[in-house]
Amino acid sequence: MEKGMDKKTTGIVAYISVIGLVLALVIGDREGAKFHINQALVILLFDFLVLVPYVGRAWAAFMLVCWVMGIVSAAKEEEKPVPLIGGIQIIK
Repeated sequence: MEKGMDKKTTGIVAYISVIGLVLALVIGDREGAKFHINQALVILLFDFLVLVPYVGRAWAAFMLVCWVMGIVSAAKEEEKPVPLIGGIQIIK
C-alpha cells in the first residue's frame, strides 16, 4: 500500500482549508504538487484582505473565484496560476 497522497489528491486537499494545507505538506506529494501547495498558501494569505473595510466583500468574491479555479486546476492536474496573485511564489 502506498504511503501518503498522490500529486492530484495533494493538490486538491491543499486548497480545502488550513488543515488541508498542513496535510498536503506533511503526508502529500510535496514535490509533485508544489505548484498547488504554493497557490493554496498564497490564496490563504491574501484571504486576510477581506477584513479591509469597503473592499472586503469584493475581495472575498475574488478570493472565492481564485479558490475554485485552483481546485479545478488541481483536479485537472494543470498548473494554471490564479489571476492577479498567482505569480507570487512562496514555496521554492
